Amino acid sequence: MRVADNWKDYELIDCSCGERLERWGNITLIRPDPQVIWKTEKKNPLWRKADAVYHRSQSGGGSWEIRKKIPDFWTIGYRDLCFNIKTMGFKHTGLFPEQAVNWDYTAQIIKNAKRPVKVLNLFAYTGGATVSALKAGASVVHVDASKGMTMWAKDNAISSGVIGAEVRWIVDDCIKFVQREIRRGNKYDIIIMDPPSYGRGPGGEVWKLENEVYEFCRLCSELMSDDALMMLINSYTTGLGPAVMEYILGSVMKKSRGGKVSGSEIGLKVSETGLILPCGASAIWSRE
Repeated sequence: MRVADNWKDYELIDCSCGERLERWGNITLIRPDPQVIWKTEKKNPLWRKADAVYHRSQSGGGSWEIRKKIPDFWTIGYRDLCFNIKTMGFKHTGLFPEQAVNWDYTAQIIKNAKRPVKVLNLFAYTGGATVSALKAGASVVHVDASKGMTMWAKDNAISSGVIGAEVRWIVDDCIKFVQREIRRGNKYDIIIMDPPSYGRGPGGEVWKLENEVYEFCRLCSELMSDDALMMLINSYTTGLGPAVMEYILGSVMKKSRGGKVSGSEIGLKVSETGLILPCGASAIWSRE
């Protein structure tokens, strides 16, 4: 498992009974996590003193219980990056801290290339990977179906000091965008994708990951440059673990381009126990 263990402003303090106790900067939150099925004792006093708790509803969705006054949004840092955080619907905060392992990996590949690198970030959300790649010196095309998330990504770029970098912000359905890029003949050195398990595009297009992921990876392979460096895909979908994603990337990329493919869980260290909480899967094809 690859662990995002370089955080200072984020901490997974403890997890038990379907919940995470987390520190985001100086604000503590309790959020649900369905894979936390163990019922260990909640010894840490912050379980009782958290600033806000997200409660799931029996009918779906849920809401935040704000126990102490917290800002509408606040910032946290990771290395030389800065992200805007807020309590939003369906328990989210606008950032997946476990993805820091992929930001670091991608940034190192960009720096090692010692040449201009063009990155396509698909299902790019609030732009963690975009901002990291820009900071490493790449040019980036950032694509997401949500206008609100794209605006948030721009704010993260401003906070991280890279808003003047070479970046295009695209609000579009990712499949349609990739198809158009193929017709236009555009190529990329790195493609990153973080597709949802289920979603809808701006025109009502339905996306279900297990039905779309293989063909989508195959389409993306047509956008890779002759001296492409990397393709990375994330999965938070049950049943699409690292071995499955590795197999898909291997069949799409390795046969025609060589290189290597690896798949692994990514996770976060739990301060209270020292154990690692799995937080999804990533598969990476790289030239080296």
